[in-house]
Amino acid sequence: MAPLTIRAAHPSEPEAAALIARHLGQMSGQSPPESQHALDGSGLAAPGVAFFLGQRDGQTIAMGAIKDLGDGTAELKSMHTLSEARGTGAGRAMLAHLLAVALREGHHTVYLETGATEDFAAARALYAAQGFTETAPFADYKPDPWSVFMRLELAQDA
Repeated sequence: MAPLTIRAAHPSEPEAAALIARHLGQMSGQSPPESQHALDGSGLAAPGVAFFLGQRDGQTIAMGAIKDLGDGTAELKSMHTLSEARGTGAGRAMLAHLLAVALREGHHTVYLETGATEDFAAARALYAAQGFTETAPFADYKPDPWSVFMRLELAQDA
């Protein structure tokens, strides 16, 4: 299998917009609107957000973003892999890329919010396998039974 090629992208690119729309569409059926925290294209294009696409064999199959929260912290946003590409390592590769970006940009802590239902079990397992642990809500989030909040302390080289 070919490796995943990850590149910085703009959310308005047709491939990105299609993947974002698919992601948001899937979210709408998995939790109530007030518990959906995925960013749309304009949110992913906002200052302080770095957005990336992952491609394999010329097909865009994954996306992810990292949002600067200030004070040395960042949040993973819009991690998504096409359902037909899940289990191929694309999500793991995108996560590794985003964590490397966070480290390079000087972040010491990375947070994320993901779903609490069974639909998100694989995502939670992926994050836990990379060292993320559950935490209290962060930034502007409030406690929500539909959400799981996680954090990872990044190892800073001395």
